[in-house]
Amino acid sequence: MYKDQIDKTRIPRHVAIIMDGNGRWAKARGMERTMGHQEGAQKAHEVMEAAVRLGLDYLTLYTFSTENWNRPASEVTALMALLMKHLEEELFMKHNARFRTIGDIERLPAEVQEAVHHLEDVTRNNTATCMVLALSYSSRWELTRAMQQIATEVKEGRLQPTDIDEATIDRHLATNFMPEPELLIRTGGEQRLSNYLLWQCAYSEFYFTDVYWPDFDEEQLCKAICDYQHRQRRFGKTGEQIEQNS
Repeated sequence: MYKDQIDKTRIPRHVAIIMDGNGRWAKARGMERTMGHQEGAQKAHEVMEAAVRLGLDYLTLYTFSTENWNRPASEVTALMALLMKHLEEELFMKHNARFRTIGDIERLPAEVQEAVHHLEDVTRNNTATCMVLALSYSSRWELTRAMQQIATEVKEGRLQPTDIDEATIDRHLATNFMPEPELLIRTGGEQRLSNYLLWQCAYSEFYFTDVYWPDFDEEQLCKAICDYQHRQRRFGKTGEQIEQNS
C-alpha cells in the first residue's frame, strides 16, 4: 500500500486538488450528473479525513469556479443544495479540522453564505488540517481583485508603485493565510489548471490521474504524495546544488 511507503518527515504542507470527473463517472454508470456530484461531495469528506490522518496542514479543493455559473441553472441549483447538505459542523469538530473558503463568496445564495461563514467561525480554533473550498473562485478573478486593491492603495498614497513586489501581491490574494501548494492533483484525466491558483502554483509539483474524483480515495492520495516525494524540487537551482545542501 502506498500509505506504508510515505516518508512522514516529507509530507507536503499544502495539497491542492482539482476534483474532476464527477459527471463522466455518473454517465459511465447510466446515472444523472447530479449523482456524480453527490458521490464527489462524499469523497471530499473522505479525503479530508485522510488529510488529517496524514498530517497535511492545508487541503484546498476546487469546488465551484466562476465559470461554473454558466452551467444550466438546474445544475447550479443542485450544486448549491449539495454544498449546503455537506457543510457538516460535526464532521469538522470530530476531526479537529478547520474550514475556510476562497472566492467571490458574495455571489453565492444567502443561505449558503451564512452556512459557510458559520462553519468558518465554529472551526476557527481547531488545530488539525484546514480544508479550504474554492467557491465561486477563479485565479483571474483573484488576480484582478488584487490588482484593483493595490491600485486603490497607490491612488490613495498608501503605496508607491516602486514598492510593489511579489509579497505585495501575495498579501492581496484570497490565499494570503496559507502557504503555496507544494502538490497540485487533478483527477479525471485532464491535464490543465483550469484557472486555478495560477500565481500560487508557480512552483507546485503537478500530478495528473485518470481516476475520476468519486473513485479517488486515501490510497490514491497517498500514491500522489509518494510520487511527489520522489521528485527533486530545485526552484531554479541545479540538481547538484540541491544534493550538496541536503
